[in-house]
Amino acid sequence: MELLLVGLSGAGKTTVARLVAERAGAELIDLDAEIERRAGRPIAGIFAAGGEAAFRALEADVVAELAGDPADDGPVLRRVIAAGGGAVVDPLNRWRLYRGRRVAWLDAPVELLADRLAGAGEGERPLVPGSRATERSVALEALLQARRRFYAAGERVPAEDGPAEVAERLVALLGPADTRTSTQNRTQRGARLLDAATPLGRIVIGAGLAATALREILEARGARRVAILSEPEAWRLHGERLADAVRARGLDVKVVLLPRGERAKTLRVLEATLRQLAARRLERQDPIVAVGGGALGDVVGFAAATYLRGVPLIQVPTTLLAQLDASIGGKTAVDLPEGKNLVGAFRQPAAVIIDVALLATLPPRQVRAALGEAVKMGVLGDERLLQCLEASGPALARTPASAVASGALAEVVERAAWAKVEVVSADEREAPGAEGRIRLNLGHSFGHAIEAAAGYRRILHGEAVAHGLRGALAVGQAMGLTPNGRAERISALLDHLDLARTPPGVDPEQVMELLAADKKMAGGRLRWVLPTADGVTVRDDVPPEAVEAGLAAALGGGATGGRAGGGRAASGGFGDARRGARR
Repeated sequence: MELLLVGLSGAGKTTVARLVAERAGAELIDLDAEIERRAGRPIAGIFAAGGEAAFRALEADVVAELAGDPADDGPVLRRVIAAGGGAVVDPLNRWRLYRGRRVAWLDAPVELLADRLAGAGEGERPLVPGSRATERSVALEALLQARRRFYAAGERVPAEDGPAEVAERLVALLGPADTRTSTQNRTQRGARLLDAATPLGRIVIGAGLAATALREILEARGARRVAILSEPEAWRLHGERLADAVRARGLDVKVVLLPRGERAKTLRVLEATLRQLAARRLERQDPIVAVGGGALGDVVGFAAATYLRGVPLIQVPTTLLAQLDASIGGKTAVDLPEGKNLVGAFRQPAAVIIDVALLATLPPRQVRAALGEAVKMGVLGDERLLQCLEASGPALARTPASAVASGALAEVVERAAWAKVEVVSADEREAPGAEGRIRLNLGHSFGHAIEAAAGYRRILHGEAVAHGLRGALAVGQAMGLTPNGRAERISALLDHLDLARTPPGVDPEQVMELLAADKKMAGGRLRWVLPTADGVTVRDDVPPEAVEAGLAAALGGGATGGRAGGGRAASGGFGDARRGARR
């Protein structure tokens, strides 16, 4: 067994780790001390010479080398690791540090931590400046708010007392629990990488934790009966195991299976689902758990929003698209022949359990398609996400199981999902006239129209979004909003991911007619989300010639079709349909 201590500066991680290691005869690793040893200077000197970026790069190298995989998951404590306060901000660091270890968050009031840091020398704590305790408290509180979700993935251990008392508390926490628990059961806990209480519900991200997290959340709610709604493939791969884990805790589990994919998102299926919930006598306090992809989550969320005027909803997304996008934000809907997601409701879940280990079974095409949504989130302003996709995007889709094992998919999921949490938290219901949540519709105007024109067959949602991104880039360029360099970078990334490189094979006139039914219409004008140099802007004054350029790019097919034959293929018959997009 190995123990990792995390927490803010002043929490006593190094001192407590040393005491616990001495008592157990375990090896001690102090990550900050090792960084200083390798750099040949104190942390303050590293910051002074190269800034925080230089320190974090060295920190990541040390974590990658020293953390590795835990050597032993037995009951004997073999290593104690004290991590720097910010070491766990980086998703890959957390992937390397948290898996297979007991993680303890040493937590104390920031005012106490500020007092403890009073004796630190000038510049010794670069991220907690200030000669007065109040200044240090403000800095520490800001760091806590930014890092709480990473620390909370561990077990909170009060650290107000002296180091000896905290060490005793840790020893008591570790000893009896792990001595009584089999190695197999400890392994089944999985790794929790992030745990956040948000306005959008509790967000839990990890690997191999779906069953444990679901049981924990249901027990915290005092649930005695639960409905698990899934579709046949997700049920076979994941749902049945989750249901058995919940039943093992004595809960009554009702199961409802829906059709797979977009076939579930119809009013007919919604009615059948609601009737099955009624037949099973579900009551208002009984949670509904959605186990499946984004389409399944949409219709189950809508059912949870409307059955008995609203019952608790827990999302357990099993596809990459659902984990990084669809399960978060509370939008639920079904489709109509006239357009996608035209009937729905806002319904924030009680919790979203994102287990990246579930992605190892996905077909490569589904992973690649979902990366279209990840590109969208990167274009909204997450430079690090774009860099991740540029560096390893094709490998993610080629071998999903390896991408899960390396932590690469976990980083993409976390960055994209958390970016969406931040956008939606600021504008939950897409307020009229606001440029908040509507930004998430980048690529979706053309994308949704292409999906509908294809009859919600042949093309996956993420693939349609990729086509829509190419269209949005062309519209932005035509209006002088999207710099050529930015457009070329995003287009090259889509090519790199093998997304939207061939025409989708839909009727241009039908696509234009469907644009007129887009949900982003306001005052009879379609609000377009268009890329800029470092983000997006929202415009409702897009001229017809820019729409035509966008349609040609969206339907043309990437590097060849979009710039060669795409324009001619898409140019006939715009007429009223083109005007309808602005009607």
